[in-house]
Amino acid sequence: MEPENRRTAGRRTGESGTRDAILAAAREQFAGKGYDGASLRVIAAAAGVDTGLIRHFYGSKDDLFDAALELPDEIPQRLTRALTGDPDRLGERLIDVYLGFWEDPASAGALLAIVRSAIASDHAADRLQAMLSARFLADLAPHLGGTIGQARVALAGAHLLGIAVARYVVRAGPIADLDRAELIALCAPAIQRYLTGPRPTS
Repeated sequence: MEPENRRTAGRRTGESGTRDAILAAAREQFAGKGYDGASLRVIAAAAGVDTGLIRHFYGSKDDLFDAALELPDEIPQRLTRALTGDPDRLGERLIDVYLGFWEDPASAGALLAIVRSAIASDHAADRLQAMLSARFLADLAPHLGGTIGQARVALAGAHLLGIAVARYVVRAGPIADLDRAELIALCAPAIQRYLTGPRPTS
C-alpha cells in the first residue's frame, strides 16, 4: 500500500475543483510516466491533495487511470462526420480528424497517457485495444462491410497510431517537422487504400 501524502491542502475550490485537479494531475503523470511509473502519491502531490481524496473520488489507481483516459464525447461524432462526403477523399478526412484529436488539448492528454502507458503496461495495452475497437471499429467498420471492413479499419488504425507515436510521442524529426497539410497529403492515399481499395483475392 502506498504511503499517504500528508499535505494538508485538502479540497480545492469544492469537490468539483478537487476532482478536476486530481484528474488533470493524473493525466499529466500518466502521459509523462506511463501507468506503472505514475504513483498515487506523486499524483496527489501534483494535485495538492491527500491520496485519501483520490481514493474517495476515484477509488483505485486502475479506476483513476480509466477516468484519465476518457475521451470527449464528440470524438465518435467527429469520426462519423468524416464518413460523409466524397468517398474518394475518406482517407484525407479521416487523418485530418485524427490529427486533430492529438492536437486538441481536450483529448491529447488522454491519448498520450494511453500510448505511453501501453508500451510498458498490459493493463494500458488492453485499454488501448478497447479504445481502438470502440472508436474506430464500431464507428467505421459497418460502413465498409462485414469482416473485411474490420480488417481494413484495424490496418488504418495501426497506420494512424504509428504516425501519432512518431509525431507526438517520440517526436521523430522528419515526421514531427512536417507541415500538417503535407503530412495529410502524404499519408491520405495509404489510409484511403486500406479503407476503400480493391478487395484482396485469394
